Amino acid sequence: MPQILIVEDDVALSNGIVLAMKKEGFEFIQCFDKKSAEKEFACQKFDLIILDINLPDGSGLDFCQIVRNSSDVPVIFLTANDMEIDVVTGFEIGANDYITKPFSLAILRARILAQLRKPTEKTKSGKYTVNGIYFDFDAMLFTKNGKEIELSKTEQKLLRILLENRGNILTRDTLIDRVWSDGADFVNENALSVTIRRLRNKLEDDPSQPVYIQTVYGMGYTWKVKSDV
Repeated sequence: MPQILIVEDDVALSNGIVLAMKKEGFEFIQCFDKKSAEKEFACQKFDLIILDINLPDGSGLDFCQIVRNSSDVPVIFLTANDMEIDVVTGFEIGANDYITKPFSLAILRARILAQLRKPTEKTKSGKYTVNGIYFDFDAMLFTKNGKEIELSKTEQKLLRILLENRGNILTRDTLIDRVWSDGADFVNENALSVTIRRLRNKLEDDPSQPVYIQTVYGMGYTWKVKSDV
């Protein structure tokens, strides 16, 4: 479920956005000033940030710069600053989109969905590094502490999906649909468990106590460790 940080000092507007968008399955953390937004951003990972520029204790532009120093999370400015120079400055600082008030909730919803669908450039590169493990999906090169890891095509496909959605819980049905999407009429659910077990045996220091690919009981699996890219 996408986790969205909304930084907006107008409490009624913030609550209205949350109420209108929650039916889409989004989860919101609401902040009403720059200081609390910085605290939330430092504590957890977000899939998208909706950000006002005019905050009671500072500028949303400054907060966006803080975000861009460590993250490529999509940022949508939602602000009354509608001059051309304001829009240009927003994009130059690192905004992915810029919406001026007053605005349509339908348009905001569409812009949010567009950003959540859009892979980052780093994700497109297909390269990840985490705790001495290197993944290059385009070159099909995988190493752990400098030693090459042999992965089957199915293992590569499952691993890439987990990495691209790291921090999110993927259900068993979702993984089966996305990994075995070759038109097969029937896929034994045991195939997923077997592939997960093989990946753990190749990636984990202790497969019986996995650090990377973790089971979320009753739901599915998640990649827990943040990659270095």
